[in-house]
Amino acid sequence: MRTDWATQRPYGVRLEWGLAGATTLAAECVAIVVVDVLSFTTAVSVAVDAGMAVLPYPWRDSAADFAREAGAELAVGRSSVSLEQPWSLSPAALRRAPAAKRLVLPSPNGSAISSAVDGIPVVASCLRNASSVGSWILEQGWGTVESPIAVIAAGEHWPGGQLRPAIEDWFGAAAVIAALAQGGADSLSPEALSACASYQGISDLPALIRESSSARELSSHGFGADVDIALELDASRSVPALLEGAFVDQRSHTDSSSSCAGPGPAVRGRE
Repeated sequence: MRTDWATQRPYGVRLEWGLAGATTLAAECVAIVVVDVLSFTTAVSVAVDAGMAVLPYPWRDSAADFAREAGAELAVGRSSVSLEQPWSLSPAALRRAPAAKRLVLPSPNGSAISSAVDGIPVVASCLRNASSVGSWILEQGWGTVESPIAVIAAGEHWPGGQLRPAIEDWFGAAAVIAALAQGGADSLSPEALSACASYQGISDLPALIRESSSARELSSHGFGADVDIALELDASRSVPALLEGAFVDQRSHTDSSSSCAGPGPAVRGRE
């Protein structure tokens, strides 16, 4: 049974971690913003910038079947990229690859969260598009007590499966919240307010994240370019939101002004 303390009621901008946090807050919010900086939502932003529609999928072992049924290309593991399958969760690989019309992008964190939320808009945010996402949310009239939104820091997982809070996702979520606050949102939960304050207190965010555990892990495996792309602060104006099961850019979508004007189910988590 959900209670007020678990849902951060009555605040307009709320913040939580991981899949459990997303499903708990989704019951009371008009939209969910998923933040998985290294690398799902950064990869989504790069793909959407290139004109791709990105289909989230939580499980790699059955992703090939899902991609065939969806008429989409499949993103493989970072180390499995080939000429035949040049797409992966690596933003750098996606930037080099030819644009696929539809791309299935499996991931156990951001993609799993995106796939689990249904019936309300799900927006993919990262450090590349945080300001644009914040502005778009305010344009919809969301982030208020009457139309609350939840920002979800995806986090990583320890080898045993437990959630590992990751500072890159904390600050990625904080960047969206700071953009909302700068745009006039003033009903921040204590969790959201704490993130916003920590974000505003960091003088060199890229340097901080480069030294984080997640960034050092990627760099040690030869994927330092993915970290570089993730730290392209506000380089993208795209607002990827789930539309008919795929992330598409709401800034360029022809029906965005009508289909996403309010907290209805027009933009959905999964069909």
